[in-house]
Amino acid sequence: MARDNLIIVNVDLGETRVALIENGIIVELLVERDADRSIVGNVYRGRVVRVLPGMQAAFVDIGLERQAFLHVSDIVSPDDPAADADADPDADADPDADEPDKARRITRRTPIRDVIKEGEAIAVQVAKDPIGTKGCRVTADVSLAGRHLVYMPYSARGGVSRRITDEAERRRLAKILKRIAPPKGALIARTVAEAAGADSLEADACYLVDTWNEIRALNKAATKPCLLYEELSLPLRAARDSLNDSVAEMVVDDAATAEKLRGFVDRLMPNRLDAIRRYEGAEPIFDAFGIESEIKRALERVVELPSGGSLVIDQGEALTAIDVNTGKFVGKGSKDQEETIFRTNLEAVDEIAYQVRFRNIGGLIVLDLIDMDRPANRREVMNRLQKALKDDHAKNSISPISRFGLLEMTRERTRESLGRQMHEKCAHCDGTGHTLSRVTVAHEVLREVQRRHDEIAGPELEVRLHPHVAEVFKGDGARLLKELEKRTGKRIALKPESGGHLEEYHVRARRGGGGKEGS
Repeated sequence: MARDNLIIVNVDLGETRVALIENGIIVELLVERDADRSIVGNVYRGRVVRVLPGMQAAFVDIGLERQAFLHVSDIVSPDDPAADADADPDADADPDADEPDKARRITRRTPIRDVIKEGEAIAVQVAKDPIGTKGCRVTADVSLAGRHLVYMPYSARGGVSRRITDEAERRRLAKILKRIAPPKGALIARTVAEAAGADSLEADACYLVDTWNEIRALNKAATKPCLLYEELSLPLRAARDSLNDSVAEMVVDDAATAEKLRGFVDRLMPNRLDAIRRYEGAEPIFDAFGIESEIKRALERVVELPSGGSLVIDQGEALTAIDVNTGKFVGKGSKDQEETIFRTNLEAVDEIAYQVRFRNIGGLIVLDLIDMDRPANRREVMNRLQKALKDDHAKNSISPISRFGLLEMTRERTRESLGRQMHEKCAHCDGTGHTLSRVTVAHEVLREVQRRHDEIAGPELEVRLHPHVAEVFKGDGARLLKELEKRTGKRIALKPESGGHLEEYHVRARRGGGGKEGS
């Protein structure tokens, strides 16, 4: 067992954080806040509000602030022969047409109006959290994850995770799954099922089927959109999904959470009960394990590379751009330069793979690598990136490096990135990352005075402005102020005010001078 593989849980007021450490390196940080807890995995009874044939999709009211998005390919239908294994024995006699237990997967080409109607009730599961202004994405093809297995009530085919590559182990698991398969639905053995005993797998299957039966009962009793099943809290999910035999300890700093974890682990994986440890140190747990400083590094725009190069990470609405810079070149000839670029790019893609996973950056990602002349070097860099992304649990795809040195990749997005969770748009720059320069603001002040001086009564004007902008009107800038006084025929008094924003200023009549004020 790798002693450097840990799960660190910090439970604070209104916020829980879980850090996954592999080989001594923090590879993932999961954050859950009471105010905006993830709803991925939750099952709701919903009602179809709008059907959009052009998009082959529908909007579903599930009782949340924003309506959920349901695509036709994520809908199940009652008229598929494959649904026999999923259908309720009394389905023919059951008049409840929106009962979700009689189903099959619909193809993308099936007209959505042939499948669901506005006003119809439907049980759906959240597949992606709301992101930005978009509501969550849901699927009617529910799946429930346990410790070792995933139960899919509407599927007729199970299987074994592709990450389990040993053929003998795959055959063993397939044999067990066939024996313990429930009469309705199918089971998939997760990666953590490797080497799991038959008794553990059977207990997991029973737990999942019982959970599904509870969901069905609640759905039948409900009359309006509501929550039918809530996913586990973050610490329990981390234990379920990540507390495998390679993890030495799961360390938690909260007594109540530690107790819940022990109860949960004792039920699902009693052999790992000794891995749960309560942290009682005086120093905050994330400080003690060096995690707090790594979080700050992860949120910085510029990431330094060991060789002296750097990454510049800019996350936008449509895509994330990552620029690779070499810093100072080593070597004098063109051969040395090509080698330096090649080595820097190799180092960069290793760091990029780490950063996109740790920051949980999803969607389209464009890497602006340093141009390489040799095709062999470009292939090696691409292969290195693919290898570095191998341990990433999120699905990803990579395109070849273009002749402009650009590499496009996509990464599955199921929740907000770490940066978006922990940052908000700047009130001053409106998210651009820039403000006007002090010289630009100074010239705006000059124009505003010329624009407004006639409507402000009195012989004197007062300009309240940021001290840095006021500095521009000293030295050479004083000449501009004198010229403005000559043009307007009014004396202009500057009044620096600290505490405001650099771009903020006010032009008004000098106190005692009367007249209108401008800003």
